[in-house]
Amino acid sequence: MQDIQLKAATSIDLGTISELAKTIWNKHYPAIITQAQIDYMLNLMYSQESLATQIDQKKHQFYLIQNNEINYGFISVNKANENNWFLNKFYIDQTIANKGIGKSAYVQLLEIIKPEKISLTVNRKNFKSINFYFKLGFKIEQVADFDIGNGYEMNDFVMVWQKV
Repeated sequence: MQDIQLKAATSIDLGTISELAKTIWNKHYPAIITQAQIDYMLNLMYSQESLATQIDQKKHQFYLIQNNEINYGFISVNKANENNWFLNKFYIDQTIANKGIGKSAYVQLLEIIKPEKISLTVNRKNFKSINFYFKLGFKIEQVADFDIGNGYEMNDFVMVWQKV
């Protein structure tokens, strides 16, 4: 897995991103949140219609994480202001995790967006991801709960990375 590339995604890739999300979420999140919440969030945030809105109206930039044109995950970011970004999504197929793919993808993302600061939210029980973000230099800034409708909440840490 040496040749990880970020490929800028377009509307043509929305079906691929939606399917990757279903696969990744259904493997990773059952130990963290209920299957009912997983299904709700996948429909809310990863339907092709929702992804199109994120690109068109919210100006999210999606990137597929690839090796030899095989998709292993995806990233989504949007500009909060001048050089500050929000990392909305960073997902890698768990069957190939822990091989340096996430770090390689993140380093490439930094080269593309050239941020001064990146913020993200991560579920407080998602220990594997929290530790990954710590290794990348993120720090916990605050604890936050977000009502996402249908009786569900996201119970997250807000984490921040700053260029040194």
